[in-house]
Amino acid sequence: MKRIAILGATGSIGKSVCAIADQFPDEFRITAISANTNIDSLRALITKYRPASVAILDETESVKLQGEHTGNMKVFSGSKGIMELINLPDVDIVINALVGFAGVAPTIRAIECGKTIALANKESLVVAGEIIMELARRKNVRILPIDSEHNAIWQCLVGEEASGVRRIILTASGGPFLYASNAAVENATVDEALNHPKWKMGRKISIDSATLMNKGLEVHEARWLFDLPAHKIDVIVHPQSIVHSMVEFADGSIKAQLGVTDMKLPIQYALFYPQRKGNETCRLDLSLMRELTFMPPDKIKFPCLQLAYDALDAGGTAPAILNAANEMAVEAFLNKKIRFGDIPRIVESALAGVHRQPASLESLYAADGETRTFASNIIHNAIAA
Repeated sequence: MKRIAILGATGSIGKSVCAIADQFPDEFRITAISANTNIDSLRALITKYRPASVAILDETESVKLQGEHTGNMKVFSGSKGIMELINLPDVDIVINALVGFAGVAPTIRAIECGKTIALANKESLVVAGEIIMELARRKNVRILPIDSEHNAIWQCLVGEEASGVRRIILTASGGPFLYASNAAVENATVDEALNHPKWKMGRKISIDSATLMNKGLEVHEARWLFDLPAHKIDVIVHPQSIVHSMVEFADGSIKAQLGVTDMKLPIQYALFYPQRKGNETCRLDLSLMRELTFMPPDKIKFPCLQLAYDALDAGGTAPAILNAANEMAVEAFLNKKIRFGDIPRIVESALAGVHRQPASLESLYAADGETRTFASNIIHNAIAA
């Protein structure tokens, strides 16, 4: 019986983890969950799974929740509450499905506590990849990728020697604006940007997918998970989202992992590794696939992808600057304060305007704060204009 803590339990990844736990009740027990603001969904999860511990961001809501559950369930609040939840002895695996920079510290804490991590929080490795991977090596902690692309690469690499890998190829759906004109992309509405053609995701990651920043962040993540330089990590657009990623080897062979667009598949693979378990998921019927197409990404229409490569090449605190500026710009767009086309311009300005330093935990946190101030000023000026 593996005891699971789900950070971000009310989101799409959290729901998929719960579905797997439902299908395999003798294998998994959900002992701890956290949520941000979705209190009603959190209450439903508490009623269903009766976790020993819960963490919630809002302190007032945590007091209410504790009053509603006077038994042995522990209720923690705020970001410190998530850290306390990770520390608990009845947690074997931490599912980090938090969104954004908020997921970095919990990843580090989980490693320090010796917990296995199933990682969906890209920003952990974008911001602090070198530090986190070195810490995981020292603590002998496994980081299991549950994003579909990195999980696919992991599956393709099983049984292969690192010296035989020529490159890895991340596939991208292309998002909702793959065939849109540059002008349409520049002035896209929030509803249009959130309308992803293949995946059901949270609002922030949906916007990242629409700008292709999500794929840029995945390049960073792949660099650290698989210990490969940026020039060996390519992105190709695959609108059908059937091939989840590929690996090309030295002899010219390419392995690809295919499957339906269902996040339960990569999550289940990670949780049961090295076993494969049967499940109730829909099967991929290749006879129904009329075509599988691939094309290079348009870095002119989607400049965020190139900005991500540039930040990875620059190193130091540049990835933290990239991430913070993007988070600020995406939030401003979702709140209808800036245009869709302003997102890459804000990120580019931050990469040029915020001072870079060598990477340490202190400098990364400092860069995050400085970048948020810098981006906030740009957004304020854009609104004023």
